[in-house]
Amino acid sequence: MPIARQLWFGAGLTLLAMAVATPIDTIGEESLFSVHMVQHLLIVDVAAFCIVKGLTGPLLRPLLALPAVGRLRALAHPLVALPLWAVNLYVWHLPALYEPALRHGGLHALEHGMFFATGALMWAAVIEPLPGVRWFGTGWKAAYVLAVRTVGAGLANVLIWSDQPLYSSYGGDLPDQVLGGLIMFTEGGVVTLLAFAWLFLGWMKHAEPRPARRAPQPPPPPAHARSARSSGAPGKPA
Repeated sequence: MPIARQLWFGAGLTLLAMAVATPIDTIGEESLFSVHMVQHLLIVDVAAFCIVKGLTGPLLRPLLALPAVGRLRALAHPLVALPLWAVNLYVWHLPALYEPALRHGGLHALEHGMFFATGALMWAAVIEPLPGVRWFGTGWKAAYVLAVRTVGAGLANVLIWSDQPLYSSYGGDLPDQVLGGLIMFTEGGVVTLLAFAWLFLGWMKHAEPRPARRAPQPPPPPAHARSARSSGAPGKPA
């Protein structure tokens, strides 16, 4: 595996560990919604991107050769991955699910697992560690990333502009909820700009004109023909 891919994959694993095995996890569960939002963004967005960027076709194909796993590849289709990601994001932020997930470890682990899985599928449609659908070129990918960020911004605005706290587990701390929404909105904007820059650079790389091929040169004449020309033809008698 190329060293760059290894670095991306390692960065993704490190970010996942930071999200679930550091004080971010404890503070997010027990004290601050804004810190919990940081944890979710690390899992669903940043770590998922890094790990998918670190994957390669040779690494994935043996796994996808398994019939049960191979069928899941359809979930990375852009018209499937985006709705899955969006529905999952909104459903888990409904108070009816968000609050129980804070109180029950198994449900919370399921929430995080689904965040990561749908985030990885969403990014796989853009990064394409395996060849994707042929029509999904750079322009469509840019529109796709914009759609992803519009969905995320919608939820962020609900959190920012709500006139009352949505989650009682945090003691009715409305300013902290607003901060969580601002973190989500800002992170989405930064990631969108970076994704657009990455897509643009990739498009420029493929759009660079290739040097024109030189016309094939005729083969050199045989050696005996060259020696005959160099000695000159015999002169005619006067």
